Amino acid sequence: MRKLLLTLVFALIVSLSGYSQYYVDYGFSVGATGYLGEFGGGKGERRDFVADLEFSYTRWTVGGFYRYRISPKIGVKIALNYIRLSGDDAKSDNPARRARNLNFKNDMFELILNGEFYIYKANDVGGTGRYRTDFHLYVFGGVGAFYSNPQGQTSGGDWVSLKPLQTEGASYSSFNLTLPLGIGFYYTLNRKYRLGLELGWRTTFTDYIDDASTVYVNTEDGISNKTNQELLDEINAENPDLVKPLTQDAFGPGKKRGDPSHNDSYLTATVNFSWAIRGRSKFYKAKHSWVLGKKKRRRRKSRAKF
Repeated sequence: MRKLLLTLVFALIVSLSGYSQYYVDYGFSVGATGYLGEFGGGKGERRDFVADLEFSYTRWTVGGFYRYRISPKIGVKIALNYIRLSGDDAKSDNPARRARNLNFKNDMFELILNGEFYIYKANDVGGTGRYRTDFHLYVFGGVGAFYSNPQGQTSGGDWVSLKPLQTEGASYSSFNLTLPLGIGFYYTLNRKYRLGLELGWRTTFTDYIDDASTVYVNTEDGISNKTNQELLDEINAENPDLVKPLTQDAFGPGKKRGDPSHNDSYLTATVNFSWAIRGRSKFYKAKHSWVLGKKKRRRRKSRAKF
């Protein structure tokens, strides 16, 4: 009797824990973005990855997502995000970048498909025995596409779309691919709400998120080339240790405007909230079929033949 009672109690606990194994959830995310490209950075040459990140360029992202758990270790998530990126040479500590005097903002729409691999989970956070809160830590990677529309500010302060202007004498596509990669976690609260955090990096296949990549094609025109002598004199006065004072010749047609050897990328940090759909997944049913019950096979009775 005692063994039977313990078995029933254990079966009940495992059954309750199954309610946190909802295999579908959908929700929304809000967060911050960081841009890595031609604009920003400290003094000296460019540095790799986050070493060249300028936090004053931090902007925002909002989006929605749908996630499906394929197995206890793997899930897939599709998300649609609205992202703003920006950069401004005026905020750079690099004298040459500041003298270039360009800026941009880009409102992008991003559609991504990620695979999630769960590296740690706790089905009963706090050990309460109620299994109302669980925790999942995961890494993710996938593929996505985004629509890009970089805009620049004229000398008069107006924002204009840069792609139609071909500021470097080259055309580029508004649609591009991205490869997301990152880490995240979420809590399932009260068996039906999920609250989480994700940190992600997007590498891209374009160097024109900021509309700067190669060389100048125009002299000072107020949009693709905004360098002026007054600004150069100010920068030269503030940096007397420059090996060679900056002149207008360094920003004329054919001179370096960007760095085509490195594509643009961006970072995201989001808080995610979602609703879990009730119902146990197939992998949960398979794992705990002894609790949920199996169909009993009928045994054919055999009679003695004598």
